[in-house]
Amino acid sequence: MGTHTRRRIDADERRARLAVRHRLAGAARASSAEEVAGALVALHATDPASVFLAVGARLAEERGAEGPVAGLERALYEDRTLTRMHGMRHTLFVFPTALVPAVHASTTRDVAARERTMLLRDLRKGSEYDEAWLAETERLLLAELAVRGEATGAELGGAVPRLRAQYVYGVGTRQEGPQSLSSRLLRVLGMEGRIARGRPQGAWTSSRFRWAPTPRQPDPADEDAHAELVRRWLAASGPATEADLKWWTGWKVTDVRKALAAIGAEPVELAEGTGHVLPDDVDPPSVSPEPWAALLPALDPTAMGWQYRDWYTDPAHRAALFDRSGNIGPTVWWNGRVVGGWAQRPDGEIAVRFLGGDGTGGGGEGVGGVGREAKAAVEAEAERLRGWVGAVRVTPRFRTPLERELSGG
Repeated sequence: MGTHTRRRIDADERRARLAVRHRLAGAARASSAEEVAGALVALHATDPASVFLAVGARLAEERGAEGPVAGLERALYEDRTLTRMHGMRHTLFVFPTALVPAVHASTTRDVAARERTMLLRDLRKGSEYDEAWLAETERLLLAELAVRGEATGAELGGAVPRLRAQYVYGVGTRQEGPQSLSSRLLRVLGMEGRIARGRPQGAWTSSRFRWAPTPRQPDPADEDAHAELVRRWLAASGPATEADLKWWTGWKVTDVRKALAAIGAEPVELAEGTGHVLPDDVDPPSVSPEPWAALLPALDPTAMGWQYRDWYTDPAHRAALFDRSGNIGPTVWWNGRVVGGWAQRPDGEIAVRFLGGDGTGGGGEGVGGVGREAKAAVEAEAERLRGWVGAVRVTPRFRTPLERELSGG
Protein backbone atom coordinates (compact mmCIF):
# COMPACT_ATOMS: atom_id res chain seq x y z
CA MET A 1 0.00 0.00 0.00
CA GLY A 2 1.65 3.24 -1.15
CA THR A 3 1.79 6.49 0.72
CA HIS A 4 -0.97 8.04 -1.41
CA THR A 5 -3.42 5.22 -0.71
CA ARG A 6 -2.91 4.79 3.03
CA ARG A 7 -6.18 4.27 4.83
CA ARG A 8 -6.98 6.62 7.68
CA ILE A 9 -8.04 4.94 10.93
CA ASP A 10 -9.82 7.33 13.27
CA ALA A 11 -10.23 7.20 17.04
CA ASP A 12 -13.70 5.66 16.86
CA GLU A 13 -12.40 2.70 14.88
CA ARG A 14 -9.44 2.28 17.22
CA ARG A 15 -11.79 2.16 20.18
CA ALA A 16 -13.96 -0.42 18.41
CA ARG A 17 -10.91 -2.60 17.77
CA LEU A 18 -9.80 -2.23 21.38
CA ALA A 19 -13.22 -3.25 22.73
CA VAL A 20 -13.12 -6.64 21.02
CA ARG A 21 -9.42 -7.46 20.93
CA HIS A 22 -8.81 -6.54 24.56
CA ARG A 23 -11.85 -8.58 25.61
CA LEU A 24 -13.67 -5.62 27.13
CA ALA A 25 -17.01 -5.53 25.30
CA GLY A 26 -19.56 -7.92 26.82
CA ALA A 27 -19.75 -10.37 23.90
CA ALA A 28 -15.94 -10.41 23.56
CA ARG A 29 -15.15 -11.37 27.14
CA ALA A 30 -12.97 -14.39 27.72
CA SER A 31 -13.54 -17.79 29.29
CA SER A 32 -10.13 -18.21 30.94
CA ALA A 33 -7.07 -16.39 32.24
CA GLU A 34 -5.06 -17.91 29.40
CA GLU A 35 -7.43 -16.39 26.84
CA VAL A 36 -7.09 -12.95 28.44
CA ALA A 37 -3.29 -13.12 28.50
CA GLY A 38 -3.16 -14.39 24.94
CA ALA A 39 -5.40 -11.58 23.73
CA LEU A 40 -3.35 -8.88 25.46
CA VAL A 41 0.10 -10.50 24.89
CA ALA A 42 1.28 -9.45 28.37
CA LEU A 43 -0.29 -8.53 31.71
CA HIS A 44 1.54 -5.98 33.84
CA ALA A 45 2.74 -7.79 36.97
CA THR A 46 4.79 -5.21 38.88
CA ASP A 47 1.76 -5.04 41.15
CA PRO A 48 0.59 -8.66 41.65
CA ALA A 49 -3.02 -7.66 42.30
CA SER A 50 -3.24 -5.92 38.91
CA VAL A 51 -2.86 -9.22 37.09
CA PHE A 52 -5.92 -10.67 38.82
CA LEU A 53 -7.93 -7.48 38.45
CA ALA A 54 -7.07 -7.25 34.75
CA VAL A 55 -8.25 -10.82 34.19
CA GLY A 56 -11.36 -10.30 36.30
CA ALA A 57 -12.40 -7.26 34.26
CA ARG A 58 -12.36 -9.35 31.07
CA LEU A 59 -13.72 -12.69 32.23
CA ALA A 60 -17.28 -13.59 31.30
CA GLU A 61 -19.00 -14.99 34.38
CA GLU A 62 -21.06 -17.47 32.40
CA ARG A 63 -17.97 -18.81 30.60
CA GLY A 64 -15.24 -18.34 33.22
CA ALA A 65 -16.55 -20.83 35.79
CA GLU A 66 -13.29 -20.87 37.79
CA GLY A 67 -13.35 -17.16 38.52
CA PRO A 68 -10.38 -14.78 38.21
CA VAL A 69 -8.41 -15.96 41.26
CA ALA A 70 -8.70 -19.74 40.95
CA GLY A 71 -8.29 -19.69 37.17
CA LEU A 72 -5.21 -17.49 37.19
CA GLU A 73 -3.57 -19.37 40.06
CA ARG A 74 -4.12 -22.65 38.23
CA ALA A 75 -2.58 -21.25 35.04
CA LEU A 76 0.42 -19.74 36.87
CA TYR A 77 1.24 -22.32 39.50
CA GLU A 78 -0.23 -25.67 38.43
CA ASP A 79 -0.56 -25.90 34.64
CA ARG A 80 2.21 -23.32 34.05
CA THR A 81 0.44 -22.12 30.92
CA LEU A 82 1.25 -18.58 32.05
CA THR A 83 4.65 -17.36 33.26
CA ARG A 84 5.62 -14.35 35.36
CA MET A 85 8.94 -12.89 34.17
CA HIS A 86 10.77 -9.68 33.32
CA GLY A 87 10.07 -8.44 29.82
CA MET A 88 9.69 -5.17 28.02
CA ARG A 89 11.15 -2.02 29.61
CA HIS A 90 12.77 -4.07 32.38
CA THR A 91 9.26 -4.65 33.79
CA LEU A 92 7.60 -7.70 35.33
CA PHE A 93 4.79 -9.20 33.22
CA VAL A 94 2.71 -12.35 32.96
CA PHE A 95 3.03 -13.93 29.50
CA PRO A 96 1.57 -16.98 27.78
CA THR A 97 4.27 -19.59 28.41
CA ALA A 98 4.49 -20.38 24.69
CA LEU A 99 5.63 -16.79 24.09
CA VAL A 100 8.40 -16.86 26.71
CA PRO A 101 11.25 -17.87 24.33
CA ALA A 102 10.47 -14.96 21.99
CA VAL A 103 10.27 -12.49 24.88
CA HIS A 104 13.52 -13.79 26.35
CA ALA A 105 15.42 -13.69 23.06
CA SER A 106 14.13 -10.28 21.96
CA THR A 107 14.12 -8.46 25.25
CA THR A 108 14.99 -10.11 28.56
CA ARG A 109 18.27 -11.76 27.60
CA ASP A 110 20.07 -8.46 26.99
CA VAL A 111 18.69 -7.00 30.22
CA ALA A 112 19.80 -10.10 32.14
CA ALA A 113 23.32 -9.81 30.73
CA ARG A 114 23.54 -6.18 31.88
CA GLU A 115 22.20 -7.09 35.32
CA ARG A 116 24.79 -9.87 35.73
CA THR A 117 27.59 -7.55 34.64
CA MET A 118 26.50 -4.93 37.18
CA LEU A 119 26.22 -7.54 39.94
CA LEU A 120 29.75 -8.78 39.31
CA ARG A 121 31.03 -5.20 39.18
CA ASP A 122 29.40 -4.39 42.51
CA LEU A 123 30.76 -7.57 44.11
CA ARG A 124 34.29 -6.74 42.98
CA LYS A 125 34.05 -3.18 44.29
CA GLY A 126 32.20 -3.87 47.51
CA SER A 127 33.44 -7.26 48.70
CA GLU A 128 36.11 -9.92 48.37
CA TYR A 129 33.84 -12.14 46.25
CA ASP A 130 34.65 -12.86 42.61
CA GLU A 131 33.08 -14.55 39.60
CA ALA A 132 34.18 -18.06 40.62
CA TRP A 133 32.68 -17.59 44.08
CA LEU A 134 29.41 -16.40 42.54
CA ALA A 135 29.30 -19.36 40.15
CA GLU A 136 29.68 -21.82 43.04
CA THR A 137 26.97 -19.99 44.99
CA GLU A 138 24.62 -20.31 42.02
CA ARG A 139 25.39 -24.03 41.74
CA LEU A 140 24.54 -24.59 45.39
CA LEU A 141 21.38 -22.51 45.13
CA LEU A 142 20.09 -24.35 42.05
CA ALA A 143 20.90 -27.73 43.57
CA GLU A 144 18.98 -26.84 46.73
CA LEU A 145 16.03 -25.57 44.71
CA ALA A 146 15.98 -28.76 42.63
CA VAL A 147 15.64 -30.80 45.83
CA ARG A 148 12.98 -28.57 47.38
CA GLY A 149 11.01 -27.96 44.20
CA GLU A 150 9.96 -24.52 45.46
CA ALA A 151 11.30 -22.19 48.16
CA THR A 152 11.35 -18.62 49.35
CA GLY A 153 14.48 -16.50 49.33
CA ALA A 154 14.65 -16.79 53.13
CA GLU A 155 14.42 -20.57 52.99
CA LEU A 156 17.18 -20.74 50.40
CA GLY A 157 19.30 -18.37 52.46
CA GLY A 158 18.93 -20.68 55.45
CA ALA A 159 20.06 -23.70 53.41
CA VAL A 160 22.80 -21.92 51.41
CA PRO A 161 24.64 -19.54 53.80
CA ARG A 162 26.51 -17.89 50.93
CA LEU A 163 23.24 -16.23 49.89
CA ARG A 164 23.33 -14.24 53.13
CA ALA A 165 26.71 -12.75 52.23
CA GLN A 166 26.76 -8.97 52.10
CA TYR A 167 28.57 -6.51 49.90
CA VAL A 168 28.66 -2.73 49.70
CA TYR A 169 26.31 -1.47 47.03
CA GLY A 170 26.96 1.82 45.21
CA VAL A 171 30.52 2.32 46.39
CA GLY A 172 31.39 6.00 46.18
CA THR A 173 27.82 7.15 45.54
CA ARG A 174 25.00 8.55 47.68
CA GLN A 175 23.36 5.10 47.52
CA GLU A 176 26.35 3.40 49.16
CA GLY A 177 25.33 0.85 51.77
CA PRO A 178 25.35 -2.85 52.68
CA GLN A 179 23.17 -5.21 50.66
CA SER A 180 22.50 -8.93 50.85
CA LEU A 181 23.27 -11.06 47.81
CA SER A 182 20.15 -13.22 47.95
CA SER A 183 17.40 -11.08 46.41
CA ARG A 184 19.62 -9.65 43.70
CA LEU A 185 21.01 -13.01 42.61
CA LEU A 186 17.54 -14.57 42.53
CA ARG A 187 16.38 -11.71 40.35
CA VAL A 188 19.26 -12.18 37.90
CA LEU A 189 18.67 -15.93 37.67
CA GLY A 190 14.99 -15.22 37.08
CA MET A 191 15.81 -12.86 34.22
CA GLU A 192 18.10 -15.49 32.73
CA GLY A 193 15.21 -17.97 32.76
CA ARG A 194 16.97 -20.42 35.09
CA ILE A 195 14.38 -20.05 37.86
CA ALA A 196 10.83 -18.64 37.94
CA ARG A 197 8.53 -16.99 40.44
CA GLY A 198 6.08 -19.49 41.88
CA ARG A 199 3.18 -19.25 44.28
CA PRO A 200 3.33 -16.25 46.63
CA GLN A 201 3.28 -16.33 50.39
CA GLY A 202 -0.13 -15.26 51.57
CA ALA A 203 -2.99 -13.98 49.41
CA TRP A 204 -3.02 -13.30 45.68
CA THR A 205 -2.12 -9.66 46.38
CA SER A 206 1.27 -10.63 47.87
CA SER A 207 4.56 -9.85 46.12
CA ARG A 208 6.64 -12.23 48.24
CA PHE A 209 7.04 -15.12 45.81
CA ARG A 210 8.52 -18.55 46.14
CA TRP A 211 11.04 -19.58 43.49
CA ALA A 212 11.09 -22.77 41.43
CA PRO A 213 13.38 -24.34 38.81
CA THR A 214 12.17 -23.83 35.29
CA PRO A 215 12.88 -25.79 32.10
CA ARG A 216 14.12 -23.59 29.30
CA GLN A 217 13.12 -23.91 25.67
CA PRO A 218 15.66 -22.97 22.99
CA ASP A 219 15.45 -19.29 22.08
CA PRO A 220 14.52 -18.43 18.49
CA ALA A 221 16.86 -16.31 16.39
CA ASP A 222 16.86 -12.66 17.46
CA GLU A 223 15.20 -11.49 14.24
CA ASP A 224 12.44 -14.10 14.52
CA ALA A 225 11.88 -13.25 18.18
CA HIS A 226 11.52 -9.53 17.48
CA ALA A 227 9.15 -10.22 14.61
CA GLU A 228 7.03 -12.63 16.64
CA LEU A 229 6.56 -10.21 19.52
CA VAL A 230 5.64 -7.31 17.22
CA ARG A 231 3.26 -9.53 15.25
CA ARG A 232 1.47 -10.61 18.40
CA TRP A 233 1.27 -7.08 19.76
CA LEU A 234 -0.02 -5.49 16.56
CA ALA A 235 -2.69 -8.19 16.36
CA ALA A 236 -3.82 -7.13 19.83
CA SER A 237 -3.16 -3.39 19.77
CA GLY A 238 -2.71 -2.23 16.18
CA PRO A 239 -2.71 0.30 14.73
CA ALA A 240 0.30 1.76 16.50
CA THR A 241 3.13 4.10 15.65
CA GLU A 242 6.84 3.34 15.77
CA ALA A 243 6.98 5.49 18.90
CA ASP A 244 4.28 3.34 20.52
CA LEU A 245 6.18 0.16 19.70
CA LYS A 246 9.52 1.58 20.81
CA TRP A 247 7.97 2.63 24.12
CA TRP A 248 6.13 -0.67 24.69
CA THR A 249 9.08 -2.93 23.83
CA GLY A 250 11.90 -0.77 25.16
CA TRP A 251 13.86 -1.57 21.98
CA LYS A 252 15.92 0.68 19.76
CA VAL A 253 13.95 2.21 16.90
CA THR A 254 16.11 0.26 14.43
CA ASP A 255 14.93 -3.02 16.00
CA VAL A 256 11.31 -1.86 15.79
CA ARG A 257 11.68 -0.98 12.10
CA LYS A 258 13.34 -4.29 11.25
CA ALA A 259 10.55 -6.21 12.97
CA LEU A 260 7.85 -4.18 11.18
CA ALA A 261 9.55 -4.88 7.86
CA ALA A 262 9.93 -8.59 8.65
CA ILE A 263 6.19 -9.02 9.22
CA GLY A 264 5.21 -6.86 6.25
CA ALA A 265 3.33 -4.36 8.41
CA GLU A 266 1.12 -1.95 6.46
CA PRO A 267 1.27 1.81 7.11
CA VAL A 268 -1.95 3.66 7.90
CA GLU A 269 -2.74 7.24 8.88
CA LEU A 270 -3.54 8.08 12.51
CA ALA A 271 -4.25 11.42 14.17
CA GLU A 272 -0.71 11.43 15.57
CA GLY A 273 1.01 10.36 12.34
CA THR A 274 1.90 7.13 10.58
CA GLY A 275 0.72 3.94 12.25
CA HIS A 276 1.12 0.27 11.38
CA VAL A 277 -1.19 -2.74 11.18
CA LEU A 278 -0.70 -6.33 10.14
CA PRO A 279 -1.03 -6.98 6.39
CA ASP A 280 -4.43 -8.67 6.81
CA ASP A 281 -5.76 -6.09 9.26
CA VAL A 282 -6.14 -2.95 7.15
CA ASP A 283 -9.92 -3.12 6.70
CA PRO A 284 -12.30 -1.82 9.40
CA PRO A 285 -13.99 -4.27 11.79
CA SER A 286 -17.08 -5.89 10.28
CA VAL A 287 -19.12 -5.62 13.49
CA SER A 288 -19.36 -2.73 15.94
CA PRO A 289 -19.25 -3.69 19.62
CA GLU A 290 -22.21 -3.01 21.85
CA PRO A 291 -21.84 -0.28 24.52
CA TRP A 292 -19.53 -1.43 27.30
CA ALA A 293 -18.08 -0.32 30.61
CA ALA A 294 -15.03 -1.55 32.51
CA LEU A 295 -13.17 -0.91 35.74
CA LEU A 296 -9.53 -1.54 34.91
CA PRO A 297 -6.77 -1.74 37.54
CA ALA A 298 -3.64 0.30 37.99
CA LEU A 299 -1.07 -0.53 35.28
CA ASP A 300 -3.68 -2.33 33.18
CA PRO A 301 -2.19 -3.33 29.79
CA THR A 302 -4.94 -1.49 27.90
CA ALA A 303 -4.45 1.77 29.76
CA MET A 304 -0.64 1.42 29.47
CA GLY A 305 -0.65 0.00 25.94
CA TRP A 306 0.44 3.01 23.89
CA GLN A 307 2.75 5.95 24.36
CA TYR A 308 0.28 8.29 22.68
CA ARG A 309 -2.99 8.07 24.62
CA ASP A 310 -5.08 11.08 23.65
CA TRP A 311 -7.46 8.94 21.58
CA TYR A 312 -8.68 7.21 24.74
CA THR A 313 -7.59 9.43 27.66
CA ASP A 314 -8.44 13.11 27.94
CA PRO A 315 -5.18 15.03 28.63
CA ALA A 316 -7.05 16.98 31.31
CA HIS A 317 -7.38 13.77 33.34
CA ARG A 318 -3.68 12.95 33.55
CA ALA A 319 -2.88 14.78 36.76
CA ALA A 320 -5.61 12.83 38.58
CA LEU A 321 -5.04 9.40 37.01
CA PHE A 322 -1.24 9.13 36.73
CA ASP A 323 1.55 9.28 39.29
CA ARG A 324 4.69 11.35 38.75
CA SER A 325 6.48 8.46 37.05
CA GLY A 326 3.76 7.95 34.44
CA ASN A 327 2.07 4.94 36.04
CA ILE A 328 -1.69 4.97 35.58
CA GLY A 329 -4.01 4.22 38.46
CA PRO A 330 -7.40 2.43 38.42
CA THR A 331 -9.56 3.73 35.57
CA VAL A 332 -13.23 3.74 34.61
CA TRP A 333 -13.96 3.14 30.91
CA TRP A 334 -17.00 3.76 28.77
CA ASN A 335 -16.98 2.73 25.10
CA GLY A 336 -13.22 2.92 24.72
CA ARG A 337 -12.58 6.13 26.66
CA VAL A 338 -11.27 6.67 30.16
CA VAL A 339 -14.04 8.64 31.86
CA GLY A 340 -13.01 8.43 35.50
CA GLY A 341 -11.24 6.53 38.23
CA TRP A 342 -12.06 4.14 41.05
CA ALA A 343 -10.65 2.86 44.30
CA GLN A 344 -11.46 0.31 46.98
CA ARG A 345 -12.19 1.77 50.39
CA PRO A 346 -11.23 0.05 53.67
CA ASP A 347 -14.78 -1.30 54.07
CA GLY A 348 -14.59 -2.94 50.63
CA GLU A 349 -16.79 -0.39 48.87
CA ILE A 350 -15.79 0.41 45.28
CA ALA A 351 -15.79 4.19 45.00
CA VAL A 352 -16.13 5.65 41.48
CA ARG A 353 -15.71 9.19 40.21
CA PHE A 354 -16.49 10.37 36.69
CA LEU A 355 -14.23 13.12 35.40
CA GLY A 356 -15.36 16.06 33.30
CA GLY A 357 -13.50 17.37 30.31
CA ASP A 358 -11.53 19.74 32.54
CA GLY A 359 -10.29 16.90 34.79
CA THR A 360 -12.80 17.68 37.54
CA GLY A 361 -15.83 15.68 38.62
CA GLY A 362 -18.03 17.75 36.32
CA GLY A 363 -20.50 15.98 34.09
CA GLY A 364 -22.15 16.52 30.75
CA GLU A 365 -22.04 14.37 27.64
CA GLY A 366 -18.68 15.62 26.34
CA VAL A 367 -15.34 13.82 26.19
CA GLY A 368 -15.23 13.28 29.95
CA GLY A 369 -18.94 13.38 30.71
CA VAL A 370 -21.21 10.34 30.67
CA GLY A 371 -24.94 9.72 30.72
CA ARG A 372 -27.32 7.45 32.58
CA GLU A 373 -26.57 4.36 30.49
CA ALA A 374 -22.87 4.64 31.22
CA LYS A 375 -23.37 5.24 34.92
CA ALA A 376 -25.64 2.22 35.22
CA ALA A 377 -23.15 0.03 33.34
CA VAL A 378 -20.25 1.23 35.49
CA GLU A 379 -22.20 0.56 38.69
CA ALA A 380 -22.90 -2.99 37.43
CA GLU A 381 -19.16 -3.48 36.87
CA ALA A 382 -18.39 -2.13 40.34
CA GLU A 383 -20.87 -4.60 41.83
CA ARG A 384 -19.33 -7.45 39.85
CA LEU A 385 -15.88 -6.47 41.10
CA ARG A 386 -17.08 -6.29 44.71
CA GLY A 387 -18.57 -9.75 44.31
CA TRP A 388 -15.45 -11.64 43.31
CA VAL A 389 -12.86 -9.64 45.31
CA GLY A 390 -14.81 -10.35 48.50
CA ALA A 391 -12.95 -9.68 51.73
CA VAL A 392 -9.59 -8.97 50.04
CA ARG A 393 -8.42 -5.36 50.18
CA VAL A 394 -6.42 -4.05 47.24
CA THR A 395 -4.14 -1.00 47.40
CA PRO A 396 -2.19 -0.22 44.21
CA ARG A 397 1.55 -0.24 44.58
CA PHE A 398 1.78 3.08 42.75
CA ARG A 399 -0.68 5.52 44.30
CA THR A 400 -2.25 8.22 42.14
CA PRO A 401 -3.99 11.40 43.33
CA LEU A 402 -7.54 10.31 42.48
CA GLU A 403 -7.09 6.80 43.88
CA ARG A 404 -5.76 8.18 47.17
CA GLU A 405 -8.66 10.58 47.45
CA LEU A 406 -11.34 8.00 46.67
CA SER A 407 -9.88 5.34 48.96
CA GLY A 408 -9.54 7.76 51.85
CA GLY A 409 -5.84 7.02 52.07
